[in-house]
Amino acid sequence: MKSLILIAFFVIISFKVHSQSEDGLVKWLTIEQAQELNKKQAKPFLIDIYTDWCGWCKHMMKTTYSNQSIANYINAFYYPVKFNAETKDTITYNGKVYKPTSKEPKTPHELAIKFLGTSLSYPSTMFVSNNYEYNLLSQGFIEDKKIEPLLVYVVENIFKTTPYEKFSEQFNHTFYDTVFVKKRIKTYSFNEIEKLQKKKPRKVLINIYANFCNSCKVQNATTLTDTSIANYLNTHFYVMNFDAESNDTLVYKNEKCYKTNANGYPLNSFAIKVCNNRLQFPTMAVLDEQMNHLDALNAFFNPDMLKPVLKYYAEDKFKVMNWQDYINTQQNQKK
Repeated sequence: MKSLILIAFFVIISFKVHSQSEDGLVKWLTIEQAQELNKKQAKPFLIDIYTDWCGWCKHMMKTTYSNQSIANYINAFYYPVKFNAETKDTITYNGKVYKPTSKEPKTPHELAIKFLGTSLSYPSTMFVSNNYEYNLLSQGFIEDKKIEPLLVYVVENIFKTTPYEKFSEQFNHTFYDTVFVKKRIKTYSFNEIEKLQKKKPRKVLINIYANFCNSCKVQNATTLTDTSIANYLNTHFYVMNFDAESNDTLVYKNEKCYKTNANGYPLNSFAIKVCNNRLQFPTMAVLDEQMNHLDALNAFFNPDMLKPVLKYYAEDKFKVMNWQDYINTQQNQKK
């Protein structure tokens, strides 16, 4: 949770303020410097792969990387690396030595070939995360609006659950698409849900978010407003939206919950308790009809992913089979 809390310092909406600095406003590092810093505190790498003769590389520095809010986000949550694809230096990357392929000018470095393969296109941007195991390559010039979802996708670990194309589409619907059709979910307060459980028991979904979490905003604005998802939730669940930074006092399982320090950051203890101490962002806590904890969904969910999870709990399938068996059964039925 500690790494996610850092996102409080930035909300990714561009200010459109540019500086004409040659290197932009990003505090660039060498590959060696980034790797040393990563040993002390893990962060993703953003590697700008350029050449001295590349005009679009220079243009990206003067535009995208000179956007103040984008540069602030990169400086806070990445180790940004500026890598000359034609350097004549010997470089050690992730324990392996890479050398120039030739002494001649305009010849690619072995590390550039590792990153780009046979498609030696500049500029290229490599995002590296998860202890060097996850790599996402974007080739060509990236304008302000196009780099925003890429940055969030890697920092907030959305790559672990959702293909980038789907997240990017949902991100744009959230922040830029004013005609995106949304279906309203009926939500309740915690006290209202407790009263409803006595008359018409249902499963409960506690949607836990924070204002500093960009993927929370995307999930709330798109996944939870998808027509199929919203209709299913309105029929089978009582839904509560809960701001993890709330100043409210709630009583859950005879324990008073209120805002307190969690890992040095002020969060409401209800958000932690209701997900059984498994709080990340975003998280949706699933409760049974007696308000007992069933699960904490600690990830970003797109609509296709969320629907089977909701059915698994709403239809009590979790009582007779584990999740993997349930998914296998669903896939076999589709064949």
